[in-house]
Amino acid sequence: REDAQASAMAGAEQAVPPPEEPLPPAVSSRPLPRAICPLSRTSCHGSCRERPSSCCGMAMAGFRTAKYQVPEWHRRNAQVFRNAYIVGEVSERGRAEAKHLSKHAAACAQRAQQNSRSTLGQRLQDIHFWRVELQKEIMELDAETALLAAQKLRLQRTLDATEVPYGVVIDNLQCRDRRQPPDLVIDEVERQLLKEADLIRDIRDLLKRTIIQATNQIRANRIQKEVCELDWSDKVEAYHIDDKCVTYCNDSKNIQFHPSSVKFEEGASTPKTWAQFSHDNISNAEQEKLASVQLRSLITNIIHDVAEDLRMQRAAVIEAFDNRCRELADAKVRLEQHLEKILKDIGEEEANIVALKESIRDKETHLKVAQTRLYDRSFRPNVELCRDEPQFRLVSEVEELTVFLEALKRKLMECEQHLKDLEETRMKLEKEIAVKSNSIFIDKEKCQKFQLCYPVELEVASYK
Repeated sequence: REDAQASAMAGAEQAVPPPEEPLPPAVSSRPLPRAICPLSRTSCHGSCRERPSSCCGMAMAGFRTAKYQVPEWHRRNAQVFRNAYIVGEVSERGRAEAKHLSKHAAACAQRAQQNSRSTLGQRLQDIHFWRVELQKEIMELDAETALLAAQKLRLQRTLDATEVPYGVVIDNLQCRDRRQPPDLVIDEVERQLLKEADLIRDIRDLLKRTIIQATNQIRANRIQKEVCELDWSDKVEAYHIDDKCVTYCNDSKNIQFHPSSVKFEEGASTPKTWAQFSHDNISNAEQEKLASVQLRSLITNIIHDVAEDLRMQRAAVIEAFDNRCRELADAKVRLEQHLEKILKDIGEEEANIVALKESIRDKETHLKVAQTRLYDRSFRPNVELCRDEPQFRLVSEVEELTVFLEALKRKLMECEQHLKDLEETRMKLEKEIAVKSNSIFIDKEKCQKFQLCYPVELEVASYK
């Protein structure tokens, strides 16, 4: 009985398949049972009347034709009773489990709904916090962008104010370029004028780069503002949706089944990435705002510094012109002194070249004598053609004279080059002295009078 109950419980735990159409009974493959009643050797009609059951012929082959025995009948009834008892117990147990499951499911559903409502409430607080922070950053970015635009306008006005001093410097440089060569030297006045021109060009380039930087920063501020506004609008919409979800309950009218909403959407964010996204937006907005504040401070410092640099450089140019006028006369005297010394060196170098040529001719005569002796001695007959001491001495003499001649010729070439250099230097000095008066006239009468002394008030011009 216990084995039967266990098997019945195991069968009840499994899923009951859906009812199917009954199949026809299968034909047993066991052999036919032997006849229980003995057959008498009578005629066919007599034997048929004495059998316990009628014979149906070959059509009933495979089916049991004899009656059940009493023990079999009792066993079958016990089996039916046992199956009915097991099915009843399984049904009673299933009803108890269903009642317990129903209560447990109701409690869990109520608890889950309450937890979901609490979670949605906390989510609303988080969305409200980030929405307020984003709105604050949007307003601050808007105000900072307006201040940066005003500084950009100051930069543009400062750039326009640098055109006049730059034109004056270029005129002075062009006037000094009319000096006759080779007096076009890079003197202190030239360096100061070039320095002033380079300074103004650098200032203009700096102002242009700063204007571009301010434009890019304004664009970055506006882009970041749009990003924050988009995030803020998403937060507002999500807040309205979650606020509506909090109000839903079992008595709500607009609730219905949405089986497909259980799965997570592809690309959905996690709470960590959601908070990090807004945090990154606010952090980027803070960085852009800080960069904008630093750029405004940099613009103010740039305008002040460039105005001060131009005033100092203007004073240096005026002082250089004054000193240059006093130095021109002394430069002319020094050039004349150098010319006198060069003329003296030229005379001495020419005498040295004459002496070297005479020495080369003398050594060539000695070389001819020694080579002629060697040539004549090469005609000595037979054994008289001997490598004696005179032969070795003559060969040594030829080698020494050859070395001396080569050294003298190299020295002669060097001296001729020196003389050539001295002649070129003499011509340069004479040219310098010839154009010096013209240079004095240009620096003193032209450039110094046209050098205007006026303050460069770029800071004032930037506010006009």
